[in-house]
Formats: sequence, C-alpha cells, structure tokens
Amino acid sequence: MIPVAEALDRLFALVRPLEAEDVALTDCAGRVLARTVKARRTQPPFAASAMDGYAVVGDLVAPGAKFTVIGEAAAGHAFDGVVALGQAVRIFTGAPIPSGASHVVIQEDVERTGDTITLKDNLDSGSNIRPAGGDFVEGAELAGPRRLSPAHIALAAAMNLPKLPVTRRPIVAIMATGNELVMPGETPKDDQIIASNNFGLKALLESRGAEVRMLPIARDTHEALRLGFDLARGADLVVTIGGASVGDHDLVAPVAADLGMETSFYKIAMRPGKPLMAGKLGDMAMVGLPGNPVSALVCGQIFLCPLIDVMLGLPAAAAPRLTARLAAPLAANGPREHYMRARVEAGEINAYDNQDSSLLGILADANALLVRPVRDPAQDIGATVEYIAI
Repeated sequence: MIPVAEALDRLFALVRPLEAEDVALTDCAGRVLARTVKARRTQPPFAASAMDGYAVVGDLVAPGAKFTVIGEAAAGHAFDGVVALGQAVRIFTGAPIPSGASHVVIQEDVERTGDTITLKDNLDSGSNIRPAGGDFVEGAELAGPRRLSPAHIALAAAMNLPKLPVTRRPIVAIMATGNELVMPGETPKDDQIIASNNFGLKALLESRGAEVRMLPIARDTHEALRLGFDLARGADLVVTIGGASVGDHDLVAPVAADLGMETSFYKIAMRPGKPLMAGKLGDMAMVGLPGNPVSALVCGQIFLCPLIDVMLGLPAAAAPRLTARLAAPLAANGPREHYMRARVEAGEINAYDNQDSSLLGILADANALLVRPVRDPAQDIGATVEYIAI
C-alpha cells in the first residue's frame, strides 16, 4: 500500500492539461480559462457621473452658489457642448461628464427654480465622477488558467471579449461492474441491488468540469469487461467501479492487464478506499475504484476531482483542508489515513459513529470528511483537526 499523497502524485503523472478551444462567452461559466486574455477597451471609456445631479465647474462649488442649467446628459446621450463658469448640465448616473465640468453636485444638494439651481449648505464633499479607466484600461489582463466565476464572465464581457479560450472538458467514461447491479427503475432480483455509484460520480465529475459518458453496467465476465473498455475508447479517463479487489469475481485488473494497461499503483493506505488501482490504458488514464458506495465517492473527492483539475490546466494539488474543533472525542486511528464522514457546524466538527463504507445515507447528510492521520492518537473534545469540505 502507498500513502494518499504518493498516490495523488502518481495519478497526476498519468494526465496532462488538455488543449484549449474558443467558446462563446455565454457558455463559459464554470469553465477554465486556458490562458491570459487582455481587455480590448478601457472601462469606463470616459469620465462618467456616479450620481444623479448637476455637472459644473468644480472651482465654483460652494453653499449658495448659483448656476444656469444649459442642457442635459444621460447614459447613452452625452451633452455635446462645453460647460462654462456659472453653467450647469443636468446629468444622470452613467452619463459622460461634459467638457469643462469637473464636479457633479448631487441632486439632493440643489434647489432648482426654472433654469437656475442654488447649492444648499452641507454639500457632499466628493466630486461624484468615475474617471476613465477607473476599473481597467485597454490591455489589462484577466489571468489564466483559472476557473471562471460569474464575476469573471461579467469582467470579460466588459473587456469586449465575445469568446474566451477555455480548456476542453475532459471526457470521462464511467463503468460500473458487477452481477449484482441493476439500473434505477428496474426490478432487482432478490440477490441484486440498485447501481448508485456511477450516478454519484457522474454528478461529482460534471460539477468539476468533466464531460461524463456513463457506460452500461459490465457483468463479471472477461467478455463484458472487454466490451466496456472498448466502449470507453476515445475518453481521456476511464473509471471503473467495483471488481478492483482480488476475489474470484474481481476481474477488472486482469482484463485491463490483458488489454495492455501499464499499472501505476494498486492499494492505498486509506479508509475507505484501500483497493484502488490506477494506470495507463493506451491514451487513456485508468482508475479502478472500489465498489462500496462511500468508498467510491470518497475516492472521487480525494483523487478524481484533483485529477480533473490537472486535465483542465489547474495546479496539481490535493483537496484543500480546513480546521475545526472536535465536538466529540475520537479513538486512536490505525495504520491507514481515515476519511471520516462528519458534519461541521459553527466551527465544530462531529464524526458520525457508524463509518461503514456502504452507508450512503450518512454520506448524503455529511458536509465534511474528517481526516485522521496514520496512527493518530486519541483526540479529546476541543482538539483541532483537519477536514475536507464536501
């Protein structure tokens, strides 16, 4: 068995960042910007009013000062004259500042009679003008690689970028295996169960940015598994679920070996998820997950999500760890790193008593994986521990 950190490093060595593709800005949310792009215009492109009010020459702004209103400026409708001493232009938020004006008196600080305004006492001290380029200037960079948030999309739009170079989505083929599995909606026999891991992993990896192809369930025969691997061709990563141990019906490893898989590792010193394998099958990376539902999904969080990140061009890194105080004591841990289902609330973390790797209900209720180091001693209430948010 190898440590989790070493397994991650070996997994990262199996893949590379994928190529970029130009995608319409409307379809870039959540995608990974492949390289740095530059603004094609300045924002704002002109000095603009930050408030509704009157644009005047700033040197004359004082309580009691009077100005003659000579026109109006609104967003999209600039005043094309020049503001002279003693003159004012009625202006609205977002409108270009007229030539000659250097101050906007907010409308609350003005009394208007006909075309004459008089400034009140206690005037607002700011100029209420947004300078040209106050947000960014032409040539400013939006750095990549980075996952694009809604704010990044808005920024790219303001930069006048209708398309962005984003990394192609990794294609992941997921193949659940086992004679005992049937699809949701089917009627299982007395000795069968409903497949769930493939659906959970599909949702997890798609949320991370992958394009997932869910293959038919492969029965525990050489022929069915060969067909499954054949259907996976063209994917960047093939993920098998179940059949990765060493029992008489665990055929994934020997079939993959017959097909030419170069094994990177087999078995990890972790709970849950010890019987995990990985390697290279032609151009595809291959990861064989254990069949227990919790084991498969925990391994998806710990290994597959960082692997997808690397293929998207993001840094090779383990899932970030946070800290919280224990709400209940923990017994000493054994020789494997343990990822315990837990809940974090108000800065305190509580691990569930039952950590059986078949219990999806507990995983669905959990919002964290409490990480116990190898041979971690017993911990008391209030001890600081690490966890991964899920």
